[in-house]
Amino acid sequence: MKREFTVIVERDEDGFYVASVPALAGCHTQARSLDDLMQRIQEAIAVCLEDSDGAALPTLEFVGVQRVTVAA
Repeated sequence: MKREFTVIVERDEDGFYVASVPALAGCHTQARSLDDLMQRIQEAIAVCLEDSDGAALPTLEFVGVQRVTVAA
């Protein structure tokens, strides 16, 4: 069975790409290139799905991205 997930991709201050999957708690990875990142996040998703032992996963619909500024 194939499933589709939304993946959030950011770049950190050291130039690494960081990917996270909001629907899977703790599912994230990083890499130097986007190609490597996509391969690694697919592997991370597979591991997270194995660890879920068939538990129902939340169904999230991607709506958009907003930037928020707060005083620190």
